[in-house]
Amino acid sequence: MYLERLERSLADVRRRISEACERVGRSDPEAVTLVAVTKGHPLPALEAARDAGLEVIGESRVQEAEEKFEMAGDLGLDWHMVGHLQRNKVKTALPMFELIHSVDSRRLAREIEKESGKRGRETSVLVQVNASGEASKYGFAVESASDEVHEICALENVRVLGLMTMAPYTDEEAVLRKTFRRTRELFDRCADGIARFEARHLSMGMTNDFEIAVEEGATMVRLGTALFGER
Repeated sequence: MYLERLERSLADVRRRISEACERVGRSDPEAVTLVAVTKGHPLPALEAARDAGLEVIGESRVQEAEEKFEMAGDLGLDWHMVGHLQRNKVKTALPMFELIHSVDSRRLAREIEKESGKRGRETSVLVQVNASGEASKYGFAVESASDEVHEICALENVRVLGLMTMAPYTDEEAVLRKTFRRTRELFDRCADGIARFEARHLSMGMTNDFEIAVEEGATMVRLGTALFGER
């Protein structure tokens, strides 16, 4: 059931990404990584993702991810943490996730640094930016984010590969576009001005707004409902 639906929806999503790239002169639709958000979906969804050729899944709750990882950690998928990460969950999260999208405070970054150092490894992260200014959103304000990114990049065992943002839940295209554009402009400033900022990933766009995010430069989109349907 999951695979048949996923193959249909995946073809539609890829077509829409390609068309979004074409509208703005991007020649690289294949460079947009699909993060298949499996939060709330059972193990067959992860197996379907693998069988459909997807390479990256996203989870947003450490406890749920841990339960799935015990059963599906050997599927050959890259696991990304796309939800808010509490500092007391870092120790559990690090062995599972290839990339943490949601570093939203220096305290969290320092906890990742500490636990990574204990393991003798580096951890790849994205810094989360609250580009919409909504009080309900996690992340650094755009106005202060460059300084925060600079401080996090100085940590020895943390590799900052880019930025992540979440747009408001709205149908107003201008609001969505402004949020994504502000994040991309910050990304460009960090790339130009911060030596250890690796500028690989711009994670923005979800089921309701991923086409606008792609038009504004997203290199990763985080899709759950668009791929798997409602939970």
